[in-house]
Amino acid sequence: MNRLQTRIFPLISLAGAVALAASTTAFAQAERVINVSLPLGPESQQGIGILKFGEELERLSDGRLTIEPHYDNALGAEREVVEGMGFGMIDAGITSTGPMGGFVDEFMLFDLPYVFENHEHAYAFMDSEHGEYLAQLAEEGMNVKFLSWMENGFRHNTNSVRPIEHPSDLEGINHRTQESRVQVDTWEALGANATPMAWTEVYTALQQGVMDSQENPLATIYDVNFYEVQDYLNMTQHVYSPAPLMMGLDLFNSFSEEDQEIIMEAAQIALSVQREASQELEQRYLGELEELGMTVTHPDLAPFREAVRPVIVEWAPTVGEDLVDAAINFEY
Repeated sequence: MNRLQTRIFPLISLAGAVALAASTTAFAQAERVINVSLPLGPESQQGIGILKFGEELERLSDGRLTIEPHYDNALGAEREVVEGMGFGMIDAGITSTGPMGGFVDEFMLFDLPYVFENHEHAYAFMDSEHGEYLAQLAEEGMNVKFLSWMENGFRHNTNSVRPIEHPSDLEGINHRTQESRVQVDTWEALGANATPMAWTEVYTALQQGVMDSQENPLATIYDVNFYEVQDYLNMTQHVYSPAPLMMGLDLFNSFSEEDQEIIMEAAQIALSVQREASQELEQRYLGELEELGMTVTHPDLAPFREAVRPVIVEWAPTVGEDLVDAAINFEY
């Protein structure tokens, strides 16, 4: 072996070792199981969306990227999940926007009453530059990446005291709200005694009579069996509740650009499936909840809108007057 060969061979060996190590690392990172937290079960509107996301993620990545759903708050309540994603302790999750106003004021937009008239109005707004703006604020304020604006849907009141035909019917009723100052003000404006409470405690509180009342989309009311502890379903449609699919920002940024594109594409495909399922379940469960014994009322919403108008006026400066105005008056 000549002197040149003696110099080259160790370099080749070293280069080969480095390449092998890099290849091994790349292979180890190529496959990933993403843990996803959900507040509800697999047959809920959330579960349908997440399972579609997982299906598309696996297809687009040729099986390298998969998910493991964790249902019914198994990884923690919604606020804990948002914090967990931000700190890198939870990979991904779908939660309502209720707790997010505690991190970023602009997210209290979705706590304001009677901002959105119908699903089309809400979808158009969230799929616009305003939704992109809010997603950017989430990255900055919560360290989470919004993958798609999935939904819980429009929220309605249930209680165990009486039918609600007018805001005055809420007088004296102990009502559970999400952990949101805006929601407390809203229900107090409507006459109820409002108390914020973590989601995981709600069913027991209603069952034991600690709380008389709560509000949620119909699919959630059905999925959690609230009909077992609530007699009256009142179609108040007072708030539209998104349930964005999110991932910890640091985790998202750790993926290759190709895999980031795959994750976003899978989430967008799942979005339309989830929204469609949400609306279908809303119609189905309205009938089923009535069959299960709930008394359903369809109150005139005008007095409710009027009663909560001061809440919008009070909170608009905090949320952002331009953002509130854009949402209420968004053309769709």
